[in-house]
Amino acid sequence: MLHRIPMIGRLAAAVAATCLGMAATAVAAPADDLREAQKLYGQQKLQPALDKVEGFLKAQPRDPQGRFLKGLLLTEQKRVPEAIQVFTGLTEDFPELPEPYNNLAVLYASQGNYDKAKSALELAIHTHPSYATAHENLGDIYAQLASRAYDRALQLDKNNSTAQLKLSMVKDLFKTGSAPAKAEPAKIEPAKAEAPKAEPVKAEPAKAEAPKKAETPKVDVAKVEAPKAEPKKAPPPVVAAVQPTAPAPAPAPAAAGSDPKAQIAATVDSWTKAWSGKDVKGYLSYYAPDFELPAGETRASWEKQRADRIQKPKLIEVGAKVLSTQVNGNEATITIRQSYRSDTLKSNNTKTLKLVKSGDRWLIKQERVGG
Repeated sequence: MLHRIPMIGRLAAAVAATCLGMAATAVAAPADDLREAQKLYGQQKLQPALDKVEGFLKAQPRDPQGRFLKGLLLTEQKRVPEAIQVFTGLTEDFPELPEPYNNLAVLYASQGNYDKAKSALELAIHTHPSYATAHENLGDIYAQLASRAYDRALQLDKNNSTAQLKLSMVKDLFKTGSAPAKAEPAKIEPAKAEAPKAEPVKAEPAKAEAPKKAETPKVDVAKVEAPKAEPKKAPPPVVAAVQPTAPAPAPAPAAAGSDPKAQIAATVDSWTKAWSGKDVKGYLSYYAPDFELPAGETRASWEKQRADRIQKPKLIEVGAKVLSTQVNGNEATITIRQSYRSDTLKSNNTKTLKLVKSGDRWLIKQERVGG
C-alpha cells in the first residue's frame, strides 16, 4: 500500500536549503496561524485548520510548508482534485522536493491511475535517489500493474493456471501488508523534525486460495504517524544581493536569415551558461518583460527569489538537452531535459519553455516543469 507523507523534517530542511528568502520573510509572516493550523490538524479539526492555513497563505502565498499542509487537509477531506492541484503546484515551484511527488502518486493511485502514480514516483526518485518511501511505493504500483495484467490474462484464458496463481500471490501480498495506521498530530515547523516512524500494525493471515473471478485490487492510501520534532538551530536569514559582480552579457542576437530553431537552441544554451556562471543579471535578461509569474507574485519578488537560489550555492552546473522545438512565427515552444547540480542539490527533470521573439532576440515568456 502507498504511504502518504505529512510535512516532515526532510521537507523543511530541503525548503531551507532551496528557498533561501523564506528565512528572512518568515519573521513577518503570521506564523501563529500556521502553528494553530498544525494543532487543529492534529486534532482532526480539518475545516478550522484549513481556514487558518488559508489565512496564513494570504500573507505567504508561496510558502511551501503552508501549501503542503493545505494539500494534506484537502486529502483528508477527500477533496482529491483540489489536493492534486496543490501538490502539482508545489512540484512546479519546488521540483527539487520529493515529498509533493510522493503525495501526488498516492492521490493518483487512489483514483486507480497507476500510470500517473508511477511517473510521479519516478520523479521523486530522480530528485532524491535515496528516498526509501518512494521506492517502496513504486514497488506497490508495479505490483498493482502486474495484477491488472494477470487479471487481463485470465479474462482471455480462464484456464491459465499460472496467471491465476500469480494473481493470487499479488492479492495475498496486499492482504498481508500493513493496514492503515492511525494518524497522529502533524507538527510542521521549519527545520524542526525527524523522519516519521510508522507505527507497526498486525498483519492479516495470508490466503493462498485462487480467486474464481479475477478482480483488480485497490490501493489503500495509508496514513503514517506524524514525526516527533526535536529542536534544531534554524538557518540564519540570507539576503542575497541581486546585482552581479561583473556586467552580464545581453542575450545573443539572432543572425539574419538563420534557422529559428538553431537561434532558440543557442538562447537556451546561453541561458544555462549564465545560470551555471551564477550571473544573476545575465540569467534574468533571458526572461521577457511579460514573463508569466506564479499567481500572486510580483516581478520584483520573483527576481529576488531566483537571485537567492543562484547566489546561495558555492557552485552550480546546469545543462539542457533539447527534446523538441516548435516555431510559429514570433512564438516558439521548446521542451528540454534539464540537469541541475550544486553542492547541496542534484535534480533532473523535463521542462517546457515558451519563447517570444523581441527584436533580434528570443526571450522566455513561460516556464513550467513537465512536457
